Amino acid sequence: MATWRAPPSLRRTFFAPPSISLPPLLLEQNQSNRRTIHCSTSATEDSATFSPVQSEITNPCRNSSWKPMCLYNSQGICTKMDDPLHVQKFNHSFSVGSASDLKKFRGQEFDYFLVLDLEGKVEILEFPVLLFDVEKMDVLDVFHRFVRPTKMSGQRINEYIEGKYGAFGIDRVWHDTAIKFEEVIEQFEAWLDKHKLCGNERAGRLNNGAFVICGNWDLKTAIPHQCAVSNIKLPPYFMEWINLKDVYLNFYNRRAPGMLSMMRGLQIPLLGNHHLGVDDARNIARVLQHMLADGALLKITARRPPGPRDNVQFLFQNRIR
Repeated sequence: MATWRAPPSLRRTFFAPPSISLPPLLLEQNQSNRRTIHCSTSATEDSATFSPVQSEITNPCRNSSWKPMCLYNSQGICTKMDDPLHVQKFNHSFSVGSASDLKKFRGQEFDYFLVLDLEGKVEILEFPVLLFDVEKMDVLDVFHRFVRPTKMSGQRINEYIEGKYGAFGIDRVWHDTAIKFEEVIEQFEAWLDKHKLCGNERAGRLNNGAFVICGNWDLKTAIPHQCAVSNIKLPPYFMEWINLKDVYLNFYNRRAPGMLSMMRGLQIPLLGNHHLGVDDARNIARVLQHMLADGALLKITARRPPGPRDNVQFLFQNRIR
């Protein structure tokens, strides 16, 4: 596969694990454990072996203090936290900052919101979840994995990933770290257990938590489809969710068909790359924080009752269709 290179006008910072010389599809082999990736900031564009792994591509919507996320750290495998240059260039915190005014804040039914924003049209390619603590009004933890499709050929995967993530300069990160969906779910459930968010024997809703998504597609369509493709049972904790667009519509009495329109309506500047799932999840968490500070009350907007997977009950009469 030809390695994507950003034009000089778009290059600013890169880091790559130069010690890795394995073929991109190495991770198609079955693996039960996360492997350690050695990040580095020493690669240069003139290096004969250079493959850009993560880049910060200029975007007029970003503010001067913005730094690209370390996408190894978001997956819990960054090995360069003792490197001052790496820490200076890349963000290792998922905090969305402090809410400016909480005078209108209302008590919520849930203690935690799990902000989810999947990426991938044919199969899921990225699975990021930000754990938003209502009491702290900030992101407490993150679960982030890149997902390797199981029904696509190696050539099709390469073309797909280069087209989607190559534009951000992070296609190599995907190839280095992507694992199969069933492994992602196994690790996600361990993460839920760590935060005591799983119900009794995982047989029902989350403990004191609810998924927050921008639209219904992620949990109404994408997760059930991927479970069917991966031949695994749909986990019960995916049976209900909060569509933030419906809450926005009913609280502010104005329509916002997507994340960007909600951000414009609330005068929140976009940070990061739109359609990089982990960046979008962080921006959605910023919208969530703003709405909570404004006094919005978040309730479940959709629920999947027992029966066919496509049977979903929408609980808000006034909703985005």
